[in-house]
Amino acid sequence: MLLLIDHLTRYRYDAPVRGVVQSHRLTPSTHDGQQVIDWQVTVSGGVAGGGFRDGAGDFVQGWSVKGPVSEIEVRVRGKVATTDLAGVLRGHRESVPVEAYLRDSKLTEPAGGLGTLAKVAEGAENRLSAAHLLSRTVTEAVTYTPGATKAHTTAAEALEAGEGVCQDHAHILCAVARANLIPARYVSGYLLADDEGKAHQAAHAWAELWIPGLGWVGFDAANACCPDARYVRLGSGLDAAEAAPIRGSARSTGSEILDVTVAVLATQQ
Repeated sequence: MLLLIDHLTRYRYDAPVRGVVQSHRLTPSTHDGQQVIDWQVTVSGGVAGGGFRDGAGDFVQGWSVKGPVSEIEVRVRGKVATTDLAGVLRGHRESVPVEAYLRDSKLTEPAGGLGTLAKVAEGAENRLSAAHLLSRTVTEAVTYTPGATKAHTTAAEALEAGEGVCQDHAHILCAVARANLIPARYVSGYLLADDEGKAHQAAHAWAELWIPGLGWVGFDAANACCPDARYVRLGSGLDAAEAAPIRGSARSTGSEILDVTVAVLATQQ
């Protein structure tokens, strides 16, 4: 499948800022499931800094904007050819040991009802069966409800509420997988959600669990499936904060208004 991405992030400040520094994970890596055909990231008034590929195999690019400035636009446009590998991440170069993804984070601490939820995998035939069972259980436990949670909502809080968005499903799945000693990580990216090929105004997130003999396998509990050719993988981390496509700071004491639009369109090969 050939997917076209148009991703715009606009920052508005109530008072001009003296400068902005950002770190981007906005460039997909090429692996067996996706090949980047064309990709461009631009920042209005921005100067590109150093870029590198980190231990997780994700490309990180620095940007800076000199002020005073009241609005900044980060624009991503690209074309990616994708292949359905049933969620298995193959050919992705990385060096971080899988054991590093057994660590908890502030957003995925095994608090509240997460411990009880994790027990559903006890007695599973193998780790792959346990992973599928955990993903199905998270899907059933949390109803997808846009706007129900905030960026800093923890996995335990979303589970208690019983509703959330893809970020919450991924956080909960990471938490219960790690509780079963299954390395797990949060993945950010894009999803073509309309089978008819119409543009879909949303970015997406899912989890990857380490399965012996297969490696990293993606599980999208929000959509009750494994990632396929509709998905474009951007980057990963212990949680949404670590895997965020854009991280940064502005030299200002004022407030910031953030507006994000993402369109994913399928086109002919």
